[in-house]
Amino acid sequence: MPRDDMTSPLIQRIARQALLTFRGLGSADPGKGFSENQAQLRKLMSEIQAEDLKIRPRKNKAATPPISVPHNPPVTYMHICETDAFSMGVFLLKGGTSIPLHDHPGMHGMLKVLYGKVRIMGFDKMEAPADLPPPPQPYQRSSVLRAALRSSGDYGDGSPPCLLSPHRDNLHQISAVDGPAAFLDILAPPYDPDDGRDLQKIKTTEVIKYHQKKSLWMQISFGYSIA
Repeated sequence: MPRDDMTSPLIQRIARQALLTFRGLGSADPGKGFSENQAQLRKLMSEIQAEDLKIRPRKNKAATPPISVPHNPPVTYMHICETDAFSMGVFLLKGGTSIPLHDHPGMHGMLKVLYGKVRIMGFDKMEAPADLPPPPQPYQRSSVLRAALRSSGDYGDGSPPCLLSPHRDNLHQISAVDGPAAFLDILAPPYDPDDGRDLQKIKTTEVIKYHQKKSLWMQISFGYSIA
């Protein structure tokens, strides 16, 4: 691995630091060095701008384009790199669109807005107490989880990077607010269904009807693509 060089492009330095931070992390206790490496990664991420990746907001055109585009998705993913330790890429969202509520099983994450504004709602998975009523249908019990709203806020290109961990803000929904938005996203380790890290969409339209103290049952769906 080449040494970090302050003259190298910022995105390369971020990738190097991400590898240093998450390599060999696994599911064990991260150890005392992890926090220091994560802080350095967060510092580098806070410096990244859309211009560094040569991207800019999509412009809304009033005129109808001369060529009809058969598939123009509301959310686009630009892959940058992926190793066994982490994946990195950019999500581009059209104004008013969302990446639905989803989870990151056993994963750490870091997100930095590049342009626009996004609204992020983060939830923590919770163990169901003994006195909590079970989901109403027996067949649903293997496909529901209980979660508590931990955070909700708007973030722009001047905001610090957002963090998630296996036990904090691990479920989140991201929505573009007041126009298009883009953000740099690092996940560690990457999604891998063969290693128990399959993407699970939380079907908010099928939330089980129980709500108390900001906790609720949610219906989940496996193997959902957010792009």
